[in-house]
Amino acid sequence: MYLRPRSVSEAVELLAAHGGTILAGGTDVFPAQGERPFAGPVVDLSAVREIAGVTVAADHVRFGARATWSEIAAAELPPAFDALRLAAREVGSIQIQNRGTVAGNLCNASPAADGVPPLLALDAAVEIAGPAGARRLALAAFLTGYRSTALAPGEIVTAILVPRTIDAGRAAFLKLGARRYLVISIAMVAAIVEADAAGRVVKARVAVGACSAVAQRLAALEAALVGAPAAPGLGALATAEHLAGLTPIDDVRASGGYRRDAALTLVARALEACVTAGSAAGEV
Repeated sequence: MYLRPRSVSEAVELLAAHGGTILAGGTDVFPAQGERPFAGPVVDLSAVREIAGVTVAADHVRFGARATWSEIAAAELPPAFDALRLAAREVGSIQIQNRGTVAGNLCNASPAADGVPPLLALDAAVEIAGPAGARRLALAAFLTGYRSTALAPGEIVTAILVPRTIDAGRAAFLKLGARRYLVISIAMVAAIVEADAAGRVVKARVAVGACSAVAQRLAALEAALVGAPAAPGLGALATAEHLAGLTPIDDVRASGGYRRDAALTLVARALEACVTAGSAAGEV
């Protein structure tokens, strides 16, 4: 059974009545399905206009659940969103970026999801609609484990909301893979640093992905950076102790030890990129 609702309320009603697989861009759903037929209904959200696009408001930025990575990369956003825009250019090929959605990236809940560290660094929240009504969760609470989220049966993600509390900060995103493009991360880092008129850090946000079941913010490092000169050398303040909460695994791409060492190097480089004029960040 193929169902194509045209509103959030209709989508919720159809899921309540029939259940089924939620389909948006399809870039995760179809590869996971392989050659097997769908076991139940498919609820296609591609006609739900209210969850599309990127909207910049006075106090927040709203990424509709159907917003594609190409749309995010092209959107006119404050400087603090540069890490997210860089990550958007690293999500698979351009064809995947044109179809893959921000909500799909989060709901797939891969430890190596490129969009998660930048959104964590931006204090993003996830807007959800379901049979019990609408609710909102911090992204850190939405992602509950490996391939696991806080979505209840019958619920859908409608948007990702980012408060505009650090617009002036400078941001960087770095991703380490086995090759330059089209690669699953070994480790990745998003950082945002905001400085005051005296050139000292007033706020820092650092998130690491692909080194735990869920990407993590480095709260101890963020606190240690406050008050430091926002100048070259900032990255040297990051130490292995700041990454102690990460739990990298051994797999075909890298050992846990290599991931931990790589993450520390990426954190230092990302912080340097945030305070170095004319620096560029992306895949390494």
